[in-house]
Amino acid sequence: MSQTIIWTIVILTVLGLLLSLVLYLVAQRFKVVEDPRIDEVEKVMPGANCGGCGFAGCRAFAEAAVRAPNLDNNYCPVGGNEVMGKVAAILGYEVKAKAPEVAVVRCNGTCSVRPRTSNYDGYPSCKVKAALYTGDTGCSFGCLGCGDCVEACQFGAISMNPETGLPVVDEAKCTACGACSRACPKGLIEIRPKGPRGMRVWVSCRNQDKGPAAKKACASACIGCGICAKTCTHDAIVVENNIAYIDPAKCKLCRECEAMCPTGAIHGINFPKPLDKEGIKARVQERQKKAREAAAAAAAKPSEETNEKEDK
Repeated sequence: MSQTIIWTIVILTVLGLLLSLVLYLVAQRFKVVEDPRIDEVEKVMPGANCGGCGFAGCRAFAEAAVRAPNLDNNYCPVGGNEVMGKVAAILGYEVKAKAPEVAVVRCNGTCSVRPRTSNYDGYPSCKVKAALYTGDTGCSFGCLGCGDCVEACQFGAISMNPETGLPVVDEAKCTACGACSRACPKGLIEIRPKGPRGMRVWVSCRNQDKGPAAKKACASACIGCGICAKTCTHDAIVVENNIAYIDPAKCKLCRECEAMCPTGAIHGINFPKPLDKEGIKARVQERQKKAREAAAAAAAKPSEETNEKEDK
């Protein structure tokens, strides 16, 4: 009996050793050697795991940055240029400084200009609300007001204004991670360059209905009239699908479009002086008058030359 127990123990011990050896060899054969720089990069990351960089989290970003040949397509919006400088130093890469960005709300439909047509009495979620119907007002493109963007923000940079019913972005706290933008089912929050000294101009509307319908739904809607595009001398504004859009890369912050907009759909903020609408309108009208006169003179010139040739 004792020999049976001894042999059993010996066999199990030998079998355990053999299996351990097999597992060790398999582990060595298929082991993945991880670049130690991944840990170094992860340590300098902000640890927000917000997904603003386009990856699942800071660890995934670090892995992608180490594998990439450069940092041109990798940027952490939360850490900004400071963190990216540290990442570049670890990896031995060069990184170009990026202009700071901020979230802007592209809806101008406050409670006073966008009358309600119905009352929602369900789960307070913009996503759920958007799946059920177009919203409480006549504008099917406007803010739904349930605050999904507020819940999505990890930095407390966005809140709902009870008077206007619209979200408000605190640019001092905003990291431009894009979580609020992704949470909005209407696509009303855009990440734009912060601008020099925080000055920026944008069209605060996404209504793609034709002018009369848009104006009926919201008194402050963009009606696609194109006055802003005709006013801009920098080709920074395009009107597509009945809605104007200002290209931040081309905008010179002259605010002429803001002054000329008939509905107030264009917003400019953080400018040192208040908008002089009348002065800007007078300047624009004078410039347009001179342009018409110059065009008329240019059109008349060929006719005069033709008449002179005929007289000769």
